[in-house]
Amino acid sequence: MAQILGIDIGGSGIKGAPVDTDSGDLLAERHRIPTPQGATPAAVAQVVRQLCEHFSWTGPVGCTFPAIIQHGVALSAANVDKGWIGTNVEELLSKETGLRVSVLNDADAAGLAEVAFGAARGQAGVVLLLTLGTGIGSALVNDGVLVPNTEFGHMEFRGKELEHYASDRVREEEDLSWERFAKRLGRSLRYLEGLFSPDLIVLGGGVSKKSAEFLPLIELRTPIVPAKLRNSAGIVGAAMHAGLR
Repeated sequence: MAQILGIDIGGSGIKGAPVDTDSGDLLAERHRIPTPQGATPAAVAQVVRQLCEHFSWTGPVGCTFPAIIQHGVALSAANVDKGWIGTNVEELLSKETGLRVSVLNDADAAGLAEVAFGAARGQAGVVLLLTLGTGIGSALVNDGVLVPNTEFGHMEFRGKELEHYASDRVREEEDLSWERFAKRLGRSLRYLEGLFSPDLIVLGGGVSKKSAEFLPLIELRTPIVPAKLRNSAGIVGAAMHAGLR
């Protein structure tokens, strides 16, 4: 059994748990620490170290991060301090913890987890995962292989970024009915469907808990299902990624 500590770094909370990467099971109860105000590199690194110490961890660690991550370096910063841009996140966290830390984008981690152990388990071909929340995160996985940093939420659609058109935050801010939200989301998904011809679409994020309200209203050629792993997806995907390094 491969055991790796998975840590999910978010804008409001940083949570982690040891993961059995063969089964996707968490081996202990998740531990969560609020994200420090401002989420600077030094402050976040200290919380990651605290999580490792909480579990008395000495092995490899996988972390998600809300940014484009290329070869361990953050090329953007969503809901965290802009000082992260250009920072080698893997080097920073490895130095702080004294452990081998691997880092990937948070939506990419969720996609890996859903394909391996969640709603897309056993699905061949192309799986497109979208996380609908404050923005729209995305992951594209082809036969189990991740295409990293797709960032489809920032694609232009109808004159604005996709996440400014059909995210859960937009639904709440504009007080959209489920019918109007489903219409916007359906248009967005048909656009992505035409570009990537996925075999399955998985919808995650907080609004996925209410999928019965809007999924039946969306007509697509591609099957579409809600995510299964919910709050554990990032932790599991981060651990999986670290296990592949």
